[in-house]
Amino acid sequence: MKRYAFSLVLTIPVTFGAVYPEKRLEDAVTVLQEVMSTPDKSIPQSLLEKAHCVVIVPGLKKGAFIFGAHYGKGYLTCRNSGREGWSAPAIVRVEGGSFGFQFGATETDVVLLIMNSRGADKLMSSQFTLGGTAQAAAGPVGRTASAETDALMRAEILSYSRARGVFAGLALQGATLREDLEANKVMYRRSLTTKEIVADAKLQPTPAGEKLIALLSKYSSKERDNASPRTAL
Repeated sequence: MKRYAFSLVLTIPVTFGAVYPEKRLEDAVTVLQEVMSTPDKSIPQSLLEKAHCVVIVPGLKKGAFIFGAHYGKGYLTCRNSGREGWSAPAIVRVEGGSFGFQFGATETDVVLLIMNSRGADKLMSSQFTLGGTAQAAAGPVGRTASAETDALMRAEILSYSRARGVFAGLALQGATLREDLEANKVMYRRSLTTKEIVADAKLQPTPAGEKLIALLSKYSSKERDNASPRTAL
């Protein structure tokens, strides 16, 4: 039995790796579209307007029967240097961590807002850990939610989850985000790091990437007061 359980742990990354990146990016677009469709139960638009970067992980997996392992692939995009629009998305792997899955769900959609340049700089590294090198907090939900509390003002990252139809702020700790060079190569037909994708304003996004950018632009049209992270790359 132990040998069988260990083999399942090893097969999780293989299963996710077999999914074509463009298809999962379509799933990420659907997640954001559905999350933002109900203003009273969505991410406050004021926070999206302030965000430097956004990460969307559709269908993050939890396997309690295999030592609580978590694994998923997501997509990150950051503000363009002109403060309008978003970069072509890069692919990241999410592993480990304490996700507080709602109601025992084994699959959860996760959305992360990176709120300042410090968090954005860490996101550009090959890997970083939430709650370790980057401070994260559960994000507020709804159009009237206050974003001015001390905890939110200090947080580099605000995190959310959706499971079984329930969307809420999520205290995400200990999860490691790693750039996925292999998946980036499949999607863009050449080897690119996260930093290279986000910094290249001329990089043509895929059709699903264009949908994601258009959707984010729709819900974050206001120009931010802070400088864009891409200007510092």
